Amino acid sequence: MSQKCLSITALVLLLLALPIAAQEWEEGPGPGLGGIVIQSNTGGDPATFNPLISSDADSSNIWGWLYPAIIGVSPFTGLEEPNLDGAMAASWSYDETGTVLTVNLRQDIAWNDGTPITSADYMWAVEATRSGQIDSPRAGIFQTMDDGTPAGGKIVSIEAPDDYTVVVTFSEADCISFSDVNDVTPVPAHIFSQLYGEDLSAMMDDPRHIPTVSFGAFKDIEFAAGERVSLLADQAYPDSTLGYVSPSELVTLQVADENVATERFIGGEFSILAVPSPRQNDFKTDPELLEFPRFEFTGNGFTFFGMNHANPDNPQPGIDEDGNVIPQEPHPVLGDKLVRQAISHAVDIDALIEGIRDGNGVKVATHTIPTSWVFNPELQYEYNPELAMEKLTQAGWIDHDDDPDTPRICEDCLFAREVDAEYNGSEMTIDLHVPAGSDIGEQMGVFFQAEMNKVGFNAIFEAIDWGSAFIPELVGQTFDMNMLGWSLGLPVDPDISAFYYPEVDVPGSGFNFGSYYSAELIELNDQARVVPGCATEDRAAIYERVQEILFEDMPYFYMYVSESMTAIQPGIANWNPTPFSRTYSIDAWISPELATP
Repeated sequence: MSQKCLSITALVLLLLALPIAAQEWEEGPGPGLGGIVIQSNTGGDPATFNPLISSDADSSNIWGWLYPAIIGVSPFTGLEEPNLDGAMAASWSYDETGTVLTVNLRQDIAWNDGTPITSADYMWAVEATRSGQIDSPRAGIFQTMDDGTPAGGKIVSIEAPDDYTVVVTFSEADCISFSDVNDVTPVPAHIFSQLYGEDLSAMMDDPRHIPTVSFGAFKDIEFAAGERVSLLADQAYPDSTLGYVSPSELVTLQVADENVATERFIGGEFSILAVPSPRQNDFKTDPELLEFPRFEFTGNGFTFFGMNHANPDNPQPGIDEDGNVIPQEPHPVLGDKLVRQAISHAVDIDALIEGIRDGNGVKVATHTIPTSWVFNPELQYEYNPELAMEKLTQAGWIDHDDDPDTPRICEDCLFAREVDAEYNGSEMTIDLHVPAGSDIGEQMGVFFQAEMNKVGFNAIFEAIDWGSAFIPELVGQTFDMNMLGWSLGLPVDPDISAFYYPEVDVPGSGFNFGSYYSAELIELNDQARVVPGCATEDRAAIYERVQEILFEDMPYFYMYVSESMTAIQPGIANWNPTPFSRTYSIDAWISPELATP
């Protein structure tokens, strides 16, 4: 990416921040008198209220209100910055080697029982995460676990020389591992040590333990499975925008789907709505919906079909106990790059975005998104069914009867050559799965099925339950093609180690559920992490080739980034959304009375 592009990105971020930073806040009626904030959730119940074992968005959307980050991320820039509300870090610095990070903590914040928040709270969370006694998806940030088992990360040690200092030592200077420090969420050590003592595994037995001590604008979880999660205003929160928390309560109600959520929002039952793509144009043009204030932005994530590169009948981890890469048996169909590329030419993503997403999406062909400083708009899949069929023939999948309604069969395809010669004659069959409950998701699954079958696949589509079927087969690596989305988190960075390294190819828990492996990709990605000075223009030159590899290899069928919209009820004061947060000012909201659900 050129320096000009980088400068434009920085300018956009600056311009976005300026009007909000100068915001004059409307004073409300007083602490807890600003009304109730009610939002909808179309996902499942939170699996846990414990940030140390959490791995799903529905959980983090609740516990995220209850605990500080050690290093804050600005809602204006999306970058890590010191002295931010809700975070512990006052400043930080590196030593001359770039491998030792010293974080100086704020001394003006406390848990809501009055106990000061100190380095001990972060250290307790670090030691629990590294202990190996709990199933934490964040353990991979460490070089080794407590017992010496390799974990694959760059953090060698974390120490606290005093109550307000944390020192992190990395195995090497690393442009990415700074963010790893934030992967561990501080918890009240004086409470968690009483709860769990030496038996940290007890966390797994009671994942929905209700925290009695917290830090944030809200506290005191009330949980009704399948119905609601409620949090009360916490006037002890020292970082509140108005000097107090305005809403009396934050309520999250479970609803069946996006359509139900939208209609109930229009009916006045919800304060805020993530407007579904099919309804965004309605909110822009329908006179009855123009009264709802809205904010439009490019999403920070992408939707894709994950492709399993390995045999789903024989899931294997990416590395053995000694850290050696384990060769994977190829997937019978998708193990061949030519087949994956054929699918990219068979499916018309432009038509999908226009027809199913009502044009509210930006087509992408790698993990980088339009707001990224390494986005390359020239890397795009070409819709070309004829080329798709040529690649399938080249891969040994033959149109044996000139009948487009019958599937191609294997004649010396990759799986027959490398695994089982008796596979010759098998049909080119793929299971396409999406989570049940999303109309858009199901429409996209049907669309993919039709497009793939036009070029000779036997694509079998099914929408399956998220918790009982979709997630188990996805992380268990027993799937063919499953559709989901990644929210990339903040700050945005093009590093791909969390998704495509063999260390995270772990059946049952790892994010490299497709068992993708490229030695060149890993070598380049590692180089980009240790560029002296971490200048984005120097790192971007390396990431250009990383993107090309991903484009060629297709670990996923990357589809699009959503053009997103958030709407609120008319009359809500102090709603000041940014591209990086639509709710950062929620503790200052003053809400009109909502309709009775």
